[in-house]
Amino acid sequence: MFALSETLQHRFAALRSRADFWSLRHVQESRESYWVRRRVAQAPSFVVDAGAMLSVRIAGVEAYAATSDLSEAGLQAALQRAEQMARALAGHNLLDLGDLPYPTELVDDVMPGYEQPQASAAQWFELLMAESALIPQDARLVDSHVGLTFAAHEQIYLNSAGACLRRAQRYVFPQVGVTASDGHDSQSRSFGGTHLARQGGTEVLDQLGVIGSASRIADEALQLLLAPNTPSGPRDLLLMPDQMILQIHESIGHPLELDRILGDERNFAGTSFIRQEDFGHYPYGSPMLNVIFDPTLPGELASYSHDDDGSPAQREYLIRDGILQRPLGGALSQWRSGLPGVANSRACSWNRPPIDRMANLNLEPGDKSLAELIGGIERGILMSNNRSWSIDDARNKFQFGCEWGQLIENGELKGVVKNPNYRGISAQFWRGLKAVGDASTFEILGTPYCGKGEPNQVIRVGHASPACVFAAVDVFGGAA
Repeated sequence: MFALSETLQHRFAALRSRADFWSLRHVQESRESYWVRRRVAQAPSFVVDAGAMLSVRIAGVEAYAATSDLSEAGLQAALQRAEQMARALAGHNLLDLGDLPYPTELVDDVMPGYEQPQASAAQWFELLMAESALIPQDARLVDSHVGLTFAAHEQIYLNSAGACLRRAQRYVFPQVGVTASDGHDSQSRSFGGTHLARQGGTEVLDQLGVIGSASRIADEALQLLLAPNTPSGPRDLLLMPDQMILQIHESIGHPLELDRILGDERNFAGTSFIRQEDFGHYPYGSPMLNVIFDPTLPGELASYSHDDDGSPAQREYLIRDGILQRPLGGALSQWRSGLPGVANSRACSWNRPPIDRMANLNLEPGDKSLAELIGGIERGILMSNNRSWSIDDARNKFQFGCEWGQLIENGELKGVVKNPNYRGISAQFWRGLKAVGDASTFEILGTPYCGKGEPNQVIRVGHASPACVFAAVDVFGGAA
């Protein structure tokens, strides 16, 4: 752990700069992936990536340069490139960042069990082959895959004010998927992939219930193949946590990113229907809606003590009792806007600058069990596990599709329906929140695939949510 830490500290101390402030952020990440498709083991993948970002601040201008050359000469050269850029920009900057705060702490943020021995490739393939064997030999099951991806991430942040922030984390990304086809229609059912991810080691597989799930996933794919299409029309909608996280991500997370609100993403990923003046009074949802930025929850995908600019992270309400409280904005965006924010300045790697990103964005539990949620619905539908999404540039009008649907009539679950879809407008949708599941329905999930920025950055985001019920949502099915 931190194999290069002491060496980097010595090399950083030896760097010379005439900047007012400078920093180094070193990232090393290793990833390994194992897959079995149609009961055939695929070639494993092993990737290691490492490098450093050097940043400077000169006369209120901030600039940066990245390098994979971690020698003292390589780091010094990157620092000089950053200085040259900062001096070239002097007089053209829109903001004077001379008084922007910087960290001075010494912190080690190491995930428990980080140094535990990991299983061999042969052991992982043995596990995946056994899981794949649980899928029945049925001619209608035309495709299947089971896979595991692991990542180990080490990071050290150093600056000229004496800060030293070190982080070590492990991540697990499991996936099971089955596709059924009868020659006229095909339906897929999956577990994991886009939403099932946590920090941790082998124990995560047991926590998430991945092992032994393949037979259930296959059976549900066949059920969908035989099911009727989802009927169209307004219905109460019960979203399970694996779909709630997509709803939170797209229609709360992205609209509340402060750099997007300030206009930085307009030419790429869009803007936001939220304005700077909305914070503190805008009714984002019903009084049952409570959303928090929480980088402290153990095991969630984006838990950390400090963000990538070194700001200390703490739990904050973004929406409380339905009222918008604060945006997802790191130190720079807070400085630009004058609004309070959170420690969410994050980069996907050593060769990208930190920008405002979601981290752990969670919806707090309510007081209803799953049985009570279902029992309170006269005419509705349950939907689970996202399979398609579309949302406009302002993150306002949306249309989402799910893999799994079940009708609800007079407080009881009825038959399975396929191709379940729903649409709405973000604030109107959240104002229709009429029931929130209790802790027994609450699940800690996350996605490794959140994209944003130019050049693009794909980053890991944690989400946790209970099941929730929304009133009179426009529901529709696929083609007959």
